[in-house]
Amino acid sequence: MRWHTADFDAIQWHDVHVHGFRIVADGRGTAELVLDIDFILEWIRDDDDRFRFRVAQAILQFHEVFGLRFALDYVACSAGMSAFAIDRIERAPLREIADDEDHFGPWRWRIDVNWPEGFLEFESSGFSQWLVGDVVEQTVQCLESAYRI
Repeated sequence: MRWHTADFDAIQWHDVHVHGFRIVADGRGTAELVLDIDFILEWIRDDDDRFRFRVAQAILQFHEVFGLRFALDYVACSAGMSAFAIDRIERAPLREIADDEDHFGPWRWRIDVNWPEGFLEFESSGFSQWLVGDVVEQTVQCLESAYRI
C-alpha cells in the first residue's frame, strides 16, 4: 500500500509510534525527512469495548523539507526512552490560494507528539508513505521488535 500528499485527509496518524527519523540532504538546501513508523491501518472495537489494531511497519517520508524545528521532552514526564507517539499531523498552505484553485503545496507541516510531549514543524512539498512490513493484528498500537525489519 502507498499513500501520497493527495491522500492526506483520508489518513489518520493518531497514536502511531515513531521509532526513528533520518534527514537525507539533497544538496540543494532541502532534505527528505524519513520517519520509521508503526502505522495503524485499522482500529477494531471488540464486543467488550476494547480495541485491537491492525499495524504494520511503514516509512513516512516528507519531501523537500526546509526549516525543521523539533522538540521532544522525555525529562518532563519522567519517561524512559521508547518510540514517541504522534497525536496528529496538520498542514497549512504556505501561500494564499483562490477558492477555485487546486493546491498542491508547498505546505507548513506540524506533527504534534502525545508521548512524550513534543512536536516537529517544517515546510515540505508533500509526503509519501508505504508499508515495509507485514500487517499484524494485536491489542497494542506499537509493534514488538520481532515484527520490525
